[in-house]
Amino acid sequence: MTHALIVIDMQNDFCPGGALAVSGGDEIVAGINTLMPDFDHVILTQDWHPAGHSSFASSHDGKTPFEMTEMPYGPQVLWPDHCVQGSHGAAFHTDLDTDHAAIIQRKGMNPAIDSYSAFFENDRKTPTGLDGALRSLGITELTFVGLATDFCVAYSALDAAQLGFKATLRQDLCRAIDLDGSLAAALAELKQAGVHLA
Repeated sequence: MTHALIVIDMQNDFCPGGALAVSGGDEIVAGINTLMPDFDHVILTQDWHPAGHSSFASSHDGKTPFEMTEMPYGPQVLWPDHCVQGSHGAAFHTDLDTDHAAIIQRKGMNPAIDSYSAFFENDRKTPTGLDGALRSLGITELTFVGLATDFCVAYSALDAAQLGFKATLRQDLCRAIDLDGSLAAALAELKQAGVHLA
């Protein structure tokens, strides 16, 4: 009972028609559902921002989505308003099988700090608590799927490897935003960190 499937942010706002749609994001839902019974545990992550979150372009005068800004913790992409707590966009994709989930890890709830990774907020210091929860279940190996490859999935897999988990990223069950070459950069960094790209 040591291998968990981590399903990253399979939410309406990241699927076609959503506020921050990832191309083909909905195409991977069926494959993810099929994979779930092969794992000892299934963990779902959910972007869960308060309205007016500091990572939203609308919170910064004169800024537009996908511009960069400097936060106290470093560079930050400014996003369209997305995954606002309790909204339809923040809900899991209707076809996602949530019944298998042992844990639903919400992130991005601090209005002042964005949170790509399932393990740490973007200051790279503040933990979400997932590390401890996985260790309490005896989990040592993690396989990552979901949205988006080059942001939340990559950050989560990198942190998992750095925390000592054996980490695999299933590229066939992820989709990327690919903002200015971000996908190639993320894959190179994952490989260097020892994450297995399957």
